[in-house]
Amino acid sequence: MSSAANLRNIGIIAHIDAGKTTFTERLLYYAGITHRMGEVHDGDSQMDYLPQEKERGITITAAATHFSWLGAEVHLIDTPGHVDFTIEVERSLRVLDGAVAVFCGVGCVEPQSEVVWRQADRHGIPRLAFVNKLDRPGADFDRVVDDMARKLNARGVPLTVPLSEGGEFAAVADIVTMEKVSFSAEDQGAGVSRTPLSEAELALCARYRETLLEAAADVDDAAAEKYLAGEAVPAPLLRAALRKGTLAGKIFPVFAGSALRNRGVQPAMDGIVHYLPSPEEAPPARGDDPLTGVPATRKPVPSAPFSALVFKVLQEEGRRTVYLRVYSGKAEEGDTLLNAATGQKEKVARLFRMHAGKKERIAVAAAGDIVAARGIRFARTGDTLCDPGAPIVYESIEIRKPVVSIVVEPRTVREMERLRDLLCTMADEDPTLSFREDADTGQILLSGMGELHLEIAIDRLAREHGMEVRKGNPQVVYRETVASAGRAESVFEREIAERQVKVVTVVGVSPAPRGSGVRISDGFRLLGLPPDVADGAEMGLREGAFFGALGYPVDDVAIELSRLEFLSGVPSPMAAKVAAAKAFHEAYEKGKPYLLEPVMAVEIVVPDEFLGGVIGDVNARRGNVTSVDRRPGGSFLSAAIPLKEMFGYVTALRSLSQGRGTYTMKFSHYDKG
Repeated sequence: MSSAANLRNIGIIAHIDAGKTTFTERLLYYAGITHRMGEVHDGDSQMDYLPQEKERGITITAAATHFSWLGAEVHLIDTPGHVDFTIEVERSLRVLDGAVAVFCGVGCVEPQSEVVWRQADRHGIPRLAFVNKLDRPGADFDRVVDDMARKLNARGVPLTVPLSEGGEFAAVADIVTMEKVSFSAEDQGAGVSRTPLSEAELALCARYRETLLEAAADVDDAAAEKYLAGEAVPAPLLRAALRKGTLAGKIFPVFAGSALRNRGVQPAMDGIVHYLPSPEEAPPARGDDPLTGVPATRKPVPSAPFSALVFKVLQEEGRRTVYLRVYSGKAEEGDTLLNAATGQKEKVARLFRMHAGKKERIAVAAAGDIVAARGIRFARTGDTLCDPGAPIVYESIEIRKPVVSIVVEPRTVREMERLRDLLCTMADEDPTLSFREDADTGQILLSGMGELHLEIAIDRLAREHGMEVRKGNPQVVYRETVASAGRAESVFEREIAERQVKVVTVVGVSPAPRGSGVRISDGFRLLGLPPDVADGAEMGLREGAFFGALGYPVDDVAIELSRLEFLSGVPSPMAAKVAAAKAFHEAYEKGKPYLLEPVMAVEIVVPDEFLGGVIGDVNARRGNVTSVDRRPGGSFLSAAIPLKEMFGYVTALRSLSQGRGTYTMKFSHYDKG
């Protein structure tokens, strides 16, 4: 158990193929955790431990590990770059205190880099940037820093910059100490030497030094006094000023390197300790008392009442493992905890510190720790575990809705029940994966964030559980909403428990802004209904919105229940629920329902000579081109295209660009089909 002041809880975030996992492998090697470097392209990296990750050379699940550096204990999570696995990034950023964003020196700020950067912005996480692959032709360090300002509205401050020898990236210049930092080839970059900069190198670094001094002066008065007086600013004062600006989110230190060539990594490791926060420097964890709803906070100290957020659930060898970020207090094996989200009690059987797919048993988990626990039977992603005597519930984790579905069925009817159980387990692990049975056909519809997401899920069913399934073609997950307001007065009359019950209900439905979901006005709570009857009515409205008049989930509607009166019979929650659902459907049909289809934000990179053909194809797919950015590496085209039109697009793009075009896409919004 480390002191919280010496902890760093960080994540590695980036676009797919920017080099996150390779960078992480170097961190572990130089910290002495591993004795040989695993390579993604060889399928032997430590952090990509799933068979699917080794085969595809991509990160699918966020892997946690830890190492020591400069006297600090660094807890690190390597996150996926592929948009289909964005839940892994979201739930990791929710529990981290800092992050390192890895940018490709050639591709600069790529689409998924923007997505994960915005996610980190939303959580207010301080970040460093590591500009990778500077050994490759076309790499441009300055362009990445400019891209950060232009695309991310982020003030990147270079702390190391690339130095070339014979046109090759060979070393970095440390702008804080104004030294040349070289990495020995004999021991895979582990040997680091510092020498004075030559006159030519000093001239090259002068503008970076000025940028650094200006940034330090803008965030720290002591640094500003020396800078404005023309005095030398010592390195410790510079680091203190940069740390202050980084923690405030005003500046983002930038480091140069090439992880694959073992150059520039150790200065970035120093930067993790120097500039990213400890749990003690993060704001107190904010939540609510689940009994009163009153806001509450917990200080990140072991003496406070225990509280932790469940951010991941895994099934390993038939056992349920829960990943926790401990925000306050401490817990030991055998302790009983309260799930503040559900009111259930949980008992901690085992505690572990993680290293990718391996575990190290520990006795105590304390404030600031990221650990795995066994024995937690019911808690799900986003639940809060806390001291039963001091309950608190933290904000849960945002989970995006699936946009693609496929039909899956077992080889034999006898395996149907087992398939349901396995899918329940997988949906417990991955909240962006869901399934339902079609009431008409009896088929199971499996839904996820994209084709790759579903492909991996089916592969895991076969490999890990021996469940071979047949699958149908991908289908779009539609939703529906109303074009105008609708109002209905509905009468529900039925004999319940040998007594005639008659309920009159008035419901109004109206369109709501895109992305707002189903909003139910709580004005009906003032109608004088018993609390359990009012709860039943609300449940009826929500269940009524599960499927609308067109057979799809209802979205973006505002619902108002203005009357619910029992004309005869005893008021009951069940009668209120059925009456409210009936009135909702009648009002909804009067609102002129129509379909909504998922629209994807698509980023396409093609050589300039193929741009015209690609734009024409986007238009033919009912797409809307939002921007075209011409760069030395080709044209970057941004577009909004309905998901229905994107199936098989990889083949079409290859044909249009002679195999030289690439694209990425992420869910943007639902719109009228």
